[in-house]
Amino acid sequence: MKLKFKKQAYQTNAVEAVADCFAGQPKREGLNYRVDPGRAVDAGGQAVAALETVGFKNADLALTPGQLLENIHAVQRRQNLPLSAALVKTKVCDINLDVEMETGTGKTYCYVKSMFELNARYGWSKFIVVVPSIAIREGVFKSLEITAEHFLDEYKKRARFFIYNSKQLHNLESFSSDAGINVMVINVQAFNATGKDARRIYEELDGFQSRRPIDVISANRPILFLDEPQKMEGGKTLDSLANFKPLAVLRYSATHKTAHNKIHRLDALDAYNQKLVKKIAVRGISVKGLTGTNAYLYLESIEVSTAAPVARVELEIKRNNGIKRVLRKLSRNDNLFDLSGDLEQYRGFVVADINALTNTVTFTNGHELAAGEATGDVSESALRRIQIREAVKAHFEKEQALFAQGIKVLSLFFIDAVSKYRSYTDAGEQPGEYAQMFEEEYNLQLAEVQTLEDTPYNRYLKGIATTQTHNGYFSIDKKTKRMVDPETGKKSTEADDVDAYDLILKDKERLLSFDEPVRFIFSHSALREGWDNPNVFVICTLKHSDNTVSRRQEVGRGLRLSVNQHGDRMDNAATVHQINVLTVVASESYKDFVTALQRDISEGLSERPREANESYFTGKVLKTATGDVDVTPQLAKQIYKYLLKNDYTDDKDRIADAYHEAKKEGTLVALPPELATHAEAVYALIDSVFSDAKLPLPEDDRKAKTNPLNANFEKAEFKALWNRINRKAAYTVEFETPELVAKCVKALEAELKVSPMQYTVVAGEQADTATYDGIRQGESFKVTESTTDSHRASVHSAVKYDLIGRLAGETQLTRATVASVLQGINKAVFSQYRTNPEDFMQKAARLMNEQKATVIVEHIAYDPTGDTHTMDIFTQDKPKEDFSKAVKADHHIYDYVFTDSKNERDFVRELDTSTAVVVYAKLPRGFFIPTPVGNYNPDWAIAFQEGKVKHVYFVAETKGSMSSMDLRKIEESKIECARKFFAKITSDQVKYDVVDGYGKLMELVA
Repeated sequence: MKLKFKKQAYQTNAVEAVADCFAGQPKREGLNYRVDPGRAVDAGGQAVAALETVGFKNADLALTPGQLLENIHAVQRRQNLPLSAALVKTKVCDINLDVEMETGTGKTYCYVKSMFELNARYGWSKFIVVVPSIAIREGVFKSLEITAEHFLDEYKKRARFFIYNSKQLHNLESFSSDAGINVMVINVQAFNATGKDARRIYEELDGFQSRRPIDVISANRPILFLDEPQKMEGGKTLDSLANFKPLAVLRYSATHKTAHNKIHRLDALDAYNQKLVKKIAVRGISVKGLTGTNAYLYLESIEVSTAAPVARVELEIKRNNGIKRVLRKLSRNDNLFDLSGDLEQYRGFVVADINALTNTVTFTNGHELAAGEATGDVSESALRRIQIREAVKAHFEKEQALFAQGIKVLSLFFIDAVSKYRSYTDAGEQPGEYAQMFEEEYNLQLAEVQTLEDTPYNRYLKGIATTQTHNGYFSIDKKTKRMVDPETGKKSTEADDVDAYDLILKDKERLLSFDEPVRFIFSHSALREGWDNPNVFVICTLKHSDNTVSRRQEVGRGLRLSVNQHGDRMDNAATVHQINVLTVVASESYKDFVTALQRDISEGLSERPREANESYFTGKVLKTATGDVDVTPQLAKQIYKYLLKNDYTDDKDRIADAYHEAKKEGTLVALPPELATHAEAVYALIDSVFSDAKLPLPEDDRKAKTNPLNANFEKAEFKALWNRINRKAAYTVEFETPELVAKCVKALEAELKVSPMQYTVVAGEQADTATYDGIRQGESFKVTESTTDSHRASVHSAVKYDLIGRLAGETQLTRATVASVLQGINKAVFSQYRTNPEDFMQKAARLMNEQKATVIVEHIAYDPTGDTHTMDIFTQDKPKEDFSKAVKADHHIYDYVFTDSKNERDFVRELDTSTAVVVYAKLPRGFFIPTPVGNYNPDWAIAFQEGKVKHVYFVAETKGSMSSMDLRKIEESKIECARKFFAKITSDQVKYDVVDGYGKLMELVA
């Protein structure tokens, strides 16, 4: 199986941010130079002239520092990043650009693509990737291999790449003399360590014509890409990097420590909100002391069915051959003393209540256990067994949901000693303690999951032997061929074992195939950095969490989005966080793990603004439908006063929880009139201020349970409703180009307002007294005056723009259509292009896209295909839900309804108590309507009592506001398409509309 790659907007943005920093650099294909031939030696040991070769080095930068800084500012402005005051120079290089990208979002892919883009635009072809460890080095090399075909398709070129090896210096000759794209991957230990091999890069070597390898490398003026630069900031490393004489240094990391010129940010918050990484769920395990008893109990979970809930509890039971710990399903009034075979420690333990909403079991003696809690004699071994059991259970739950979609589920165990997985005795190789536990727990869980039905999943399970479904990835001793613990450096928790990483990476794609029986992987915690397989869905660290590895690192190995058997990424926006959920089985409570994880993430977001005050808002830009609006000091004051007056900020001007709660529930106080016209942009600006409430909260995986269908699903009224709305349809759009051109011309002439280029003059003077601390902190000068003005004359830039090509690319219209639009607008509007080309193109493209969407919706027509959605969509891919967020319902097709807002909860409560409603359903994501602007999933299907209302069947979309001003343009378009869809496929008995509550619904059906 081969992984597939596709162009993704967020990765393209990262690549363009890099390339645009050098806008105006003339393209020169490899500057010729004479490669130092060195001194060859003949057979008699006499020096002879070596053959000269021609090399191709990177052309020098033609931009002035001022031009480069101007480019960097343009890149920063379009992302609302703080503007750099100056180019940050280091001892390594004068040009230092920082790219922040969250783990799992394709950082390596982005910098490799950046090399191709820099080559395509400017002709640069010599690149070096510097990494801090063997693990990352091997991973980068693997990425270069598997993306080669993808980049060949896009750029029509292949890169030549190799890992630097001081004993294979012929690669350096090719690196210098080859005119194509050349990439060298090197780890810091190869040039900054004190060992014999590391020193060779600086020595004149007889086998290298008496040349120093570093001199041959540096003559190419390479561009350096530093992967995880925060791990390479030692003084000795920085001194060594300077020897490469780089043209520029680009640093890529999720957690930069030293700031340079930051040109792109995709942090943990962005990645989660844009659904670029897996959602995290946690199964915590905690040991609870119950006073006055030493009874061993472990509450694994609570199961919900159409009958009363049952608890899965492990307890000790007396058997003929001794006392065993056994998992039992308990119901109300079960007596543990009787069930245990009269073990005295369980006297008085009678189940009083099983609560599915709070996930707790209460006993008549007053003791209470929550899911994930263990009490009594809980040894280290017992805790690890519980972790393994929970990981196996989580694996099967995910596998049952994802197998039919062609997604192989992998589970990853990290351990701290090989002997716990595999031991070696005189009798030979034996399974270790954890391997034995795993096989026992796997077989018990398999017996619960397997059924007698002849289904593809059952056949799959039967075809895999327990001993074949797990494997260990460790270092291998070269003499004994036995698995051994990897060696780590004195200050490192990572191994430098090439063979171990080679095995992990070599098997990366094979492990994704159903043909490979291995589904459970045991590896050493020191090999953690080598694992980034996209289909890791469960991670279990069988050791105490400590400070050597952060919780963020612990989850980082499983954040990548999964792929199916065809190598396609499962990144559909509608289902990405239903499919891609990473479960972490922790050795601590849910609360402790999540607190530590959120602290790690929060510390990584340290550069985000945290104070919502006037000074922060002043000077920002509101991105509105009619163009950019500068936030003046007066507007900034209005925003600040709005937050203050409604208690949306605290005493330190930080965004309060009350604001986030109100926004989530749709109950925000209306903005004052001066701000209301730009409401969406104002709220976006407020949301750019970071607060801990915005941190993604990992789900408590124990609260997730399957929501069973009930008798309402079988009602004749629901089936009649379903049969009227379940038809599938395809759409066609036919319109004349002149109509679109006319609409675009009209919109551009009415709404295109280009912002002139602005510049700020800051005046200051030296402080009256200078102190050492003041100078160090940059406070020895004070600003006395700051003036911002606009440059309205024509901008004569060295950058040449393809105006028609750029607009054609961003609107997906032909060049001829774009040219017709530009020819149609009056000269005064078009003359704004000279004032600010970038702003003109950005706003013109947006306005043209809006008109295109309007024309498409106006002319869309739906035709039934003959296919229908089956009722299976209500049972297949049914995700587990957190019942603490549920509303118990009587007339819904499931026992519980899960809502997204207070408005929806109120709607459900009124529907459920209405005498006019027979049955209703929240429609699953599998029920969607195709539209030109993306698939649309309506919210509700409702069947009323016949005779009580005019429209017996209703499909509803609930919105907090009925104003079209508050609905995003794309959402409006989808709703208009849905109106046409239902009008075509249904009769007058079925009505579709948008409602803001039960009252509006009854108005429409009465």
